[in-house]
Amino acid sequence: MERRALGRTGIDVSVLCLGSMTWGTQNTAEEGHDQIDRALDAGINFIDTAEMYPVNPISAETIGRTERIIGLWFERDARRSDVVLATKHSGAGMGHVREGAEITAQTIPEAIEGSLRRLKTDYIDLYQFHWPNRGSYMFRQNWGYDPSGQDPAAVRQNMEDCLGALQDQVDRGVIRAFGLSNESAWGTGQWLAAAERVGGPRVASMQNEYSLMCRLYDTDMAETSVNEDVGLLAFSPLAAGLLTGKYQGGAVPEGSRLSLNADLGGRKTERAFAAVDAYLTVAKRHDLDPSQMALAWCLTRPFMCSAIFGATTMAQLEIALGAADLSLNDEVMADLDAAHRAHPMPY
Repeated sequence: MERRALGRTGIDVSVLCLGSMTWGTQNTAEEGHDQIDRALDAGINFIDTAEMYPVNPISAETIGRTERIIGLWFERDARRSDVVLATKHSGAGMGHVREGAEITAQTIPEAIEGSLRRLKTDYIDLYQFHWPNRGSYMFRQNWGYDPSGQDPAAVRQNMEDCLGALQDQVDRGVIRAFGLSNESAWGTGQWLAAAERVGGPRVASMQNEYSLMCRLYDTDMAETSVNEDVGLLAFSPLAAGLLTGKYQGGAVPEGSRLSLNADLGGRKTERAFAAVDAYLTVAKRHDLDPSQMALAWCLTRPFMCSAIFGATTMAQLEIALGAADLSLNDEVMADLDAAHRAHPMPY
C-alpha cells in the first residue's frame, strides 16, 4: 500500500488509516484485534484513536476503552514497531474527559500519561489536539460560526505554553510528532508561527472531516496544507456511512451508526440523500463499489496524507481495503465533479 510523508517528521504512513472509534461499543476487543491483524496484512501501518473513544454513544463509563483495546493488542502481539499510532487529547466542551477542560500546558502531561498507560506503550507516534480551545466550525457549526469573541493574544499565549509542554514530552521520548484536529486555516497558521517563535514540535497533520459530501477543506485549508506540508488525515470519508448507500430509502440497518445516532451528527438531511443518489449513480455508471470510489477519490486530493475509515464488520473492512488499489479515470472524476456542483454542502 502506498505511503505518504507525515508532514516534515520523517514518518511515512499508509494512505488508508484504520479508525478505531467503534471498538468498545459497536465492536468487541476481539473484533478490534481482528481488524488490526487484517489491516496490517493488507499494508496499513497507521491506526488512529483518541482518549475519549469509543463513540456511539460517548459516555463517562467507556472513556479510554478503545485505547485499552489497542493496548491489549500490543501486549498480545508485541508488534508496536509495525504501527504508526495516533491518539488525541480531548479539548474544551468534551465533557466526559476532565469535565470538558481546555487543553493547557498543565493538562498535557496527565493526558499523555493516561494514554500511554491504556495503550501499553512507551511512546505515541502522533499526538493530536482533538478540539481547539476557542471552538471550531466543524460538526455543522459552520452555519452559525462567529469568532468575534476570541482573544488572539490569549490564544497565542496558550499555544506557546502548550508547545513548551509538548517539547518536554518529545524530549522524554514519549511523543514523536504533533497534529491538530477540527482546526481552521487561521489556527493552523498560528500554531506554525508559534513553533517558529518559541520552538516546540511543528504541526505535522490536520484531522478534519472530509468527503465527497463535506468539502469545507477545499479552499483555505487546502492552501495551508499544500504550502506548509500539513497533510490532511480525513475523518468520515464515507460521510458516516451515507456514501455506502445503506441508508437510502429510509433504511436503518440493525447495529448501524444511524440506529444509534438518529441524525448522524447532523449529516442526515433530505439534501444529503439526494446527493448520495447522485454519487451512487456515478458508481453504478462506472461499475464501481461506492465506498471504494469515495475513498479512492479522497486519495486523489493534493492535500491528502491519509483517509481514516472505520468498519464494524470484516466485510466492510475488506471493501475499504480495496480502495487503495483503485484508480479513478478522468470520466469518473468529471462525473464526481458534476455531482458535487449539483449538490454542494448537502448538510
